[in-house]
Amino acid sequence: MNETTKYGLFFLGGVVLGALGAVAVTRGKLDVKPLATDLLSAGIDLKEKALSAVESAKEDIADAVAEAQVKSQEKKARAEEAEAAKVEDKTAEAA
Repeated sequence: MNETTKYGLFFLGGVVLGALGAVAVTRGKLDVKPLATDLLSAGIDLKEKALSAVESAKEDIADAVAEAQVKSQEKKARAEEAEAAKVEDKTAEAA
């Protein structure tokens, strides 16, 4: 069985299950609303947890970037001071 046939059969199976579910809900005395609201509530809670985890990770990354920038600036300042000291030493030796 090739991939196209396999995916086609999955699609048809999904359509059939969806149609059967729609018929069962409309004809039967199945009360789906409480189940659907519980499911949606759980989905919303999961989304909020995921967003808070992402926000926390973003804050951690921003902190790390800020610390790296400070260290980089400190290195630059030390290198410039060392270069200035070398220039002063050379001018003092020449005089």
